[in-house]
Amino acid sequence: WRFLAALALVLLTYNPSGHSAYHWVSAAISVSDFGPLHLLLVGVLLAGWAIYWVSTWRSLGPFGFTLAGVILGAIIWFLFDIGLLESRSVSAITWIALIALAAVLAVGVSWSHLWRRMTGQFNVEDVDD
Repeated sequence: WRFLAALALVLLTYNPSGHSAYHWVSAAISVSDFGPLHLLLVGVLLAGWAIYWVSTWRSLGPFGFTLAGVILGAIIWFLFDIGLLESRSVSAITWIALIALAAVLAVGVSWSHLWRRMTGQFNVEDVDD
């Protein structure tokens, strides 16, 4: 469910289909129709991004965040290389990048739980008094 929540956050913020907060807010601004619902949506999305970004950054750190991006990038490159994905469509590449970003955010949010299961070590925040 963490991946689905991260994917929802990423795709609600922007996606190439034209049905996203970015497109809705941009259209409202272009016709001077920006209202309280637009502001509420922007605020909720910013809160979601802050939660995901900070928890991912804290759990993975700069090195882990970069490493997760490199691993996902290598997987995507491999899929292009073997012909499973094609790079003719900018929209398709954008979708792939957005899904990869959601995957990195989901790993970051889940890392503490994954680490505990892999190693048996608790984080300081997980230990009960």
